[in-house]
Amino acid sequence: MSTAFVFPGQGAQTIGMGRDLAQNYPAARAVFEEVDAALGENLSHLIWEGSAEDLTLTANAQPALMATSIAALRALEAEGHNVTDAAFVAGHSLGEYSALCAAGALSVSDTARLLRKRGAAMQSAVPVGVGAMAAILGLDFETVTGIAQEAAGDQVCQAANDNDPAQVVVSGHLEAVERAVTLAKQKGAKRALMLPVSAPFHCTLMQPAADAMADALSGVTIAAPSVPLVANVRACAVSDPEEIRALLIKQVTGSVRWRESVTWMADQGVDTFWEIGAGKALCGMIKRIAKGSGTLAIGTPGDIEQLKNNA
Repeated sequence: MSTAFVFPGQGAQTIGMGRDLAQNYPAARAVFEEVDAALGENLSHLIWEGSAEDLTLTANAQPALMATSIAALRALEAEGHNVTDAAFVAGHSLGEYSALCAAGALSVSDTARLLRKRGAAMQSAVPVGVGAMAAILGLDFETVTGIAQEAAGDQVCQAANDNDPAQVVVSGHLEAVERAVTLAKQKGAKRALMLPVSAPFHCTLMQPAADAMADALSGVTIAAPSVPLVANVRACAVSDPEEIRALLIKQVTGSVRWRESVTWMADQGVDTFWEIGAGKALCGMIKRIAKGSGTLAIGTPGDIEQLKNNA
């Protein structure tokens, strides 16, 4: 059996996530304390007792989801499951930072600060209301790429997230994305719906955020990960720290090639995927991509108890 550890992205956040882990595992609690100290604020209070509206703000959601993922990993480690047991690590968008932190390429403190900067930079790159994203269901990536190009006109509209064989997200100017939704329905999409996001992620409109991340990453130490990272923009494994640094910058404006990443890992013999952190969205995608693969969501003490019982 070959396993990959995968880490969720934005949208998985919920109030209360990780609290049971912190209460049951001192090593998990220490992660939240380290993130709070790195940011100079009580983010853990917001995660556990704040408002969903505040937690959903990109600058909060990104470090919060990373903290929850690494807390879940620390709880797993306390039960004898280590990241080095995995063949690969990967993460969906911001989850790539969680994956790098899990594999020791980035410290928890640096990851928290980078994600706070990333979230703020992505939020401020495009004025509110100018950009949008939409999910297209039931059409493949090539078809949606063509729709995005047709819808763009003299604006930006790009296929931003290739999530699974029947779910592609487009991103760009609001009017262009609305045109893409109409076109997708005309071309047979099962559903095409605007997403409740605050900015058009993973398209060229995010270039100011990519520039900000280039600056932020230039002052951070990146070590070789203990487990190879399957990078969003490459959809294959990388381990060289300088290549990782360049790909993290490229990732801000580039497509999240999740379907290809999972397919690549399955082709390398991975037959089990552990989703570490909040929610189960990646497990659902993986089941649609690599049919027959085992998936396991690990975000609570109950999930870890179930793992022990099934061992």
